[in-house]
Amino acid sequence: MREAATNRGVADRLHSAAIHLLRRLRRHDEAMGLTPARASALSMIVFGGPVTLGSLARAEQVSAPTITRLIVGMERDGLVRREADEQDGRVAWLHATPKGTRLLHEGRQRRVAALADDLNRLSDADRATLAAAADILERMLGGGSRDAGPRPVRQAARTR
Repeated sequence: MREAATNRGVADRLHSAAIHLLRRLRRHDEAMGLTPARASALSMIVFGGPVTLGSLARAEQVSAPTITRLIVGMERDGLVRREADEQDGRVAWLHATPKGTRLLHEGRQRRVAALADDLNRLSDADRATLAAAADILERMLGGGSRDAGPRPVRQAARTR
């Protein structure tokens, strides 16, 4: 009983800290000129590789029409492109363009630099503790990737 209460307390603190950290770092995203929804969807495509509209909608927890509207705007702005699946014409793969990839990598660099500046103000012991905690969180979350759940797998015949 006591262990469950302790776990809930730790979970509550981690939840709160994660939200505050993301809000703090999100301020650096304004330089990308993307809405949070666009930045999130583009991040899935850039860092997760080509994805279908359906997989992206599930990962972003939005409806197919919502993700379609988002992608149409991102295509118009030159951030993503669609590619028809060679095996199944009903399936379209979303790819980040060089512009979209550059934008996301620059945004990530700004967020990481801001967080590194915060870490510089900590003691060596606190930084070591946070490094160990990051290892634990990555293991707990299955490697630290933005897992969108099952993604359609490209056929082996596809080359690129």
